[in-house]
Amino acid sequence: MTDLGISRFGAYVPRLRLDRSVIAAAHEWMAPALRGQAKGSRAFTSWDEDAITMAVEAARDALGGSAGNIRSVRLASTNLPYADLQNAAIVARAVGAGGDVATSDAAGSQRAGTSALLQALRGNEASLVIASDNPFAKPASAQEMGFGAGAAAFVVSSEDVVARLVGSASVSNVFVDHFRSADAASDYVWEERWVRDEGYAKIVPAAVNAALADAQLAIGDIAHFVMPSYLKGAADAVARKLKFAGAVASGLEDGVGYAGAAHALLMLAATLEQAQPGERILLIGFGQGADVLVLQVTDAIAAARPARGVAGSIADAVPTNNYLRMLSFYNRFDAEWGMRSEKSAKTALTEQYRSAAQLEGFNAGKCSQCGTVQFPQLQYCVNCQASSDAFEDLPLRDEQAQVLTSTADWLSYYPAPPLWVGFVRFDSGARVLMEMVDIGKDGVDTGAKLRMVYRIKEKDRQRGYNRYFWKATPLSPA
Repeated sequence: MTDLGISRFGAYVPRLRLDRSVIAAAHEWMAPALRGQAKGSRAFTSWDEDAITMAVEAARDALGGSAGNIRSVRLASTNLPYADLQNAAIVARAVGAGGDVATSDAAGSQRAGTSALLQALRGNEASLVIASDNPFAKPASAQEMGFGAGAAAFVVSSEDVVARLVGSASVSNVFVDHFRSADAASDYVWEERWVRDEGYAKIVPAAVNAALADAQLAIGDIAHFVMPSYLKGAADAVARKLKFAGAVASGLEDGVGYAGAAHALLMLAATLEQAQPGERILLIGFGQGADVLVLQVTDAIAAARPARGVAGSIADAVPTNNYLRMLSFYNRFDAEWGMRSEKSAKTALTEQYRSAAQLEGFNAGKCSQCGTVQFPQLQYCVNCQASSDAFEDLPLRDEQAQVLTSTADWLSYYPAPPLWVGFVRFDSGARVLMEMVDIGKDGVDTGAKLRMVYRIKEKDRQRGYNRYFWKATPLSPA
């Protein structure tokens, strides 16, 4: 084993939540049996969220504002927005990583997240590992009831290690429990009993025993059993087969739902939020085989709790009772938006590249002559007219701010009406006209505290390109 370990961690769960009873009620005319699964709520992404934006938010929670020592960024997902444009590179720039970091995408399996984390822990450089996913299922399916969305991020380094890898094992097995072809929107799922009895019950225990042998431990030495599954009861069944007597980690069913390739790392982050020094965690990733990681928590865990984490993200909810809203955000409901929606959204890639420092990192300019902070950066200071050559970059993405003015626009085309916009005043003194998102039914008041979130600014549906930028959102009342 290397000297590397998990030194920091964070998570993100979309604020939008839909009670499962609303989904069941929508399908009661043709699938009344869904009422039996209508417990709790599930998370879903807004129209301007995807695997990239969720990854950025989880990474910011883990990094705590500094990505200075990160040498590589790995992004795992089965729903990456781009097939031929590196998604991890976009994430790296948005979180403030340097231009000399290595970036890579991991996909193709539900265990992409655990595989990426295991590779980083076996490596020799500080890295940021993120798993982010928002799986979509066919309406009226059991998967639609159980699926959710979210992201988790881990800083792997040799400094202030809070969880160290003490054993691991990986097995490859082309056991097809479900699949999604490259041109399909949702998975094709095989019969549950077969998957549970022939997949989880046989593949996972063999991998667990190999990992325990590598760590020179027994199952009784493990305190936390972490195994994600979209099948109810699968983790408990495997734990019983292994004669595990400790705590089986929560599947985060209420408030999150099964988050695909991100779910194993989400559950790990939630477990670390509660873990105590000396405890050992058994982390399992299942999909065409299995990854098993045995981690031991160190005394540094007490100082490494993230600002929001899984618990904070679950609590920071914006409930909705509209099922069609979720279908629309997942592009499964083609509404008539009117002629205003027909405008061209083609991005000028040349200008996007030239202004990357401002757009990606949300860097304002601070005048070295008078101290005025302004965004966007012009060629001169708006206060003293000094040249922009003397500007100092000042990132606004991690600054808190407050509402100066706001308005709700119902006339402009917007995929989640109304469009909330207004002037935002940052603690540094900058004032920016910004879009505001995740506004609840009561609206937002002047003086309300805000934080910045990375989102899709506009979608070019004709060419399939997303333009990303920063938006403001109210702070959680919690």
